[in-house]
Amino acid sequence: MGQTQILLIVLSVIIVGVAVAVGIDQFQENALTSNRDAVAADCQRIISQSMQWFRKPLSLGGGGKDFTANGGLTFAKIGVDTINENGGFGLTVTDADHITIVGTGAETKQDGNAVQVTIVYEASTNSFTYSDNVN
Repeated sequence: MGQTQILLIVLSVIIVGVAVAVGIDQFQENALTSNRDAVAADCQRIISQSMQWFRKPLSLGGGGKDFTANGGLTFAKIGVDTINENGGFGLTVTDADHITIVGTGAETKQDGNAVQVTIVYEASTNSFTYSDNVN
């Protein structure tokens, strides 16, 4: 009878250990997904404000339908911080018609790389290209 009880205790400890490991893994996956979604939402907000600046006439301090006008689009011109609780953001003006927003999240994947979201906006076609490194 004693060996049966010890066997049940060992089996219970193994099952609990596996359950805890799976729970930790699921929590990490959820954190990565949540951070990716938050960074993507921030990037979309930055794109939206960039579109407003792009369409604003030069005489009002906007781009006059040119991302390179008035010294080029910057975070300061659209009133956006480069860092928030979700991560940090970068803005690249490729040409008069294209910008790229890169958001680097606060969460780190198992390979040691941070969550990253990239959105490229093309004004002439009003189209977006989205990519991330989470999946």
